[in-house]
Amino acid sequence: MLTYLVRRILYSVPVLLAVSFVTFWGLRITTDPLLKFRNLRNAATILPIQRKRLGLDQPIIVQWWKWLLNALQGDLGVSSRTNGAVGGELIHALGTTMHLVIWGTIISSVVAVSVGVYSAVKQYSIGDYAFTGLSYIGIAMPPFWFALMAIVLLVTWPKVHWDLDQPIFYSIGLHSTDRSGIFNLDYFRHLALPVMTLVVQTIASWSRYMRASMLEVLGADYVRAAKAKGVPRRTVILSHALRNALIPLVTVMALDTAFLFGGLIITEKIYSIPGTGTYFLNALTAGDAPALLGYTLLTGILVITANLIADVLYGVLDPRIRLS
Repeated sequence: MLTYLVRRILYSVPVLLAVSFVTFWGLRITTDPLLKFRNLRNAATILPIQRKRLGLDQPIIVQWWKWLLNALQGDLGVSSRTNGAVGGELIHALGTTMHLVIWGTIISSVVAVSVGVYSAVKQYSIGDYAFTGLSYIGIAMPPFWFALMAIVLLVTWPKVHWDLDQPIFYSIGLHSTDRSGIFNLDYFRHLALPVMTLVVQTIASWSRYMRASMLEVLGADYVRAAKAKGVPRRTVILSHALRNALIPLVTVMALDTAFLFGGLIITEKIYSIPGTGTYFLNALTAGDAPALLGYTLLTGILVITANLIADVLYGVLDPRIRLS
C-alpha cells in the first residue's frame, strides 16, 4: 500500500508541474503585474526598477522556476489586490470553505446513498419514481436560483410576515455571534442555507449514481447465490451488495468534494462567505496573478489528494482489489 501511494504521488508531480507552468504562462500573457505602477507620475523611472525586482526581464521558464521554488517553501507571493501573503489568505479562505464542504459532503453522502439504495431495492415503485423525479429537478435547478429562493422563502418572508426580531436562518456569512461553543444553534443558523444550496444538486447526482451501481450489483451472480442460500435480505443488501456498489460512487464523491473546495463561487458569493470561491472570483476580477497561481496550485493538490483517498477506499470496500 505504501509503495503504491508513493508511486502515485510521484506520478502526480509532473501533472502539478505542467498545470502550474501552463497557468503561470497564461497569466503572464493575460495580466499585467506592473499595472498599478503605470499611472504614477514617475512611471518611466519606476517601471524598469519594478520589472527587474519582479524578475519580469527574465525568460518565462526562469520566472516560473523561481516562483515554484518559493512555492515549495510556502511562499506563494504577495497579492497585488490586497498586498497580503497569498499563502496566508488561501489558508484562511480554505478554512472557511471547509465548513461548507465537510457538512455538505456528510449530508450529501448519507442522503444520496440511502436514497440510491432504496430506489434500487424498490425499483419502479412509487417511492422510486418520486425520488427519480426529485433528482431530475435537483439536477436541473440552477444553484443561484435556489439560493435566492431560499433567502426569500426562509429569511425575508418569515421575518416580514411573522414580525420576527431575528430571522430563523441567516443569509450572510458564517461567523456566529454565539461564543458558547464551536457547534451551537447560531452557527447552524448561519450554515443552514449555504449547505442546503450546496447539497441539492449533489444529492440528486450522487443518488442517481448510487441507484445505477446498486442495480448492477443486485443482479450479480454472487448476490443471487447469497439469496439462494437463504441469507437474510438485509444482510445481502448491506453486507454483500452495498460495499461493492459504493466503489463507483467513491470516485465521483472524491472528485466532487475536491472540486467543491475550489468551486463554491456561486454559493459563497450569494451568501457573502469569504471562502476559496470568493477569493478566486475577486482575484480573477482584479487580475491578481499571484493569488490565481496559488489558487490553481491548491486546487491541483486537492484533486490529486482526493484521487489517492478514493484509491485507498477501493481496497477497504473490496479486499479483492489489490493496490500494487
